[in-house]
Amino acid sequence: MSKNNCPAIVVWLGTAMTVAACTAIAAPANFPNKPVRFIAANSAGGGLDIVARAISPKLAAVFGYQVVVDNRAGAAGSLASEITAHAPPDGHTIMVGSLGGLAVNTNLYKGLSYHPLRDLAAITFATSQSNVLVVNPSVPVKSVQELIALARAQPGKLTYGSSGAGNAGHLAAELFKIMTRTDMVHVPYKGGAPAMIDLIAGQVQLVFSSAPTAVPQVKAGKIRGLAVTTIRRSAVLPDLPTIAESGLPGYEADNWYGVVTTAGTPRPIIDYLNAEIVRAIQTPEVKQLLFGQGLEVRTSTPAEFAAYMKSEFDKWAKVIKDAGITAY
Repeated sequence: MSKNNCPAIVVWLGTAMTVAACTAIAAPANFPNKPVRFIAANSAGGGLDIVARAISPKLAAVFGYQVVVDNRAGAAGSLASEITAHAPPDGHTIMVGSLGGLAVNTNLYKGLSYHPLRDLAAITFATSQSNVLVVNPSVPVKSVQELIALARAQPGKLTYGSSGAGNAGHLAAELFKIMTRTDMVHVPYKGGAPAMIDLIAGQVQLVFSSAPTAVPQVKAGKIRGLAVTTIRRSAVLPDLPTIAESGLPGYEADNWYGVVTTAGTPRPIIDYLNAEIVRAIQTPEVKQLLFGQGLEVRTSTPAEFAAYMKSEFDKWAKVIKDAGITAY
């Protein structure tokens, strides 16, 4: 089978946008020749699971074999990454993972049996997801610049919540602290929901929250949204500026998802998987489904995604080192 008559694909990479024209990609000989295992690096109902289940039926229709979603939650995405890294390099095991398992955890946890840049082969971006900088309404700020001024005037007084050390919200906050030269106290929680409950109650002053957790509370007026952490504005909260455009140029913390397979998988198989996964995730019904979860579709070539994984690995390794972050 091949990929034919598909529309041009808009690819976002940092500040650059390219338009990649579709070309026919023939299925490699003898691939697939059995069901494909599609690992989602979280539990059923999570964002990665939603992505995998949205596109797996479309892949199965093209492959002529089942595409079985296998939820492998654990170790902040490292368990799923380890399974994928040690699978046969034949393209029959693919994984949708997030920032943690694909770019952060090796810098944060000791004893992992894989390295994302060595043992995993990039296929494509899947989605981009903003974190949202939100504050309790009692905090007397209505902009990022006002928050920076307050934090500088009261070093060590403001507290921010997160769903745990090393998660996307924690890293976004530490990058913010480094770039603004401010001192705020981290209060880790066991999940984003408890952190949001305490933010609303005023137990912490701010959170770099996931969009699905923050948006309902912002719209209900229970918290105040200041900005989003991605390089461009979020379609979910289009009226909120980015932190970069709010006086902190160069700031970006994207809670992205991407699809990978085992390193050593032949290039024709990777290119074919890229073509079919990109086509599946770009369909209007999948894009609408994911948008409803606060996820914006973001696709790329394998080479572009590999380069981005490398840049994110290096970026967050430096943040973790400079901020002295440890997993606890």
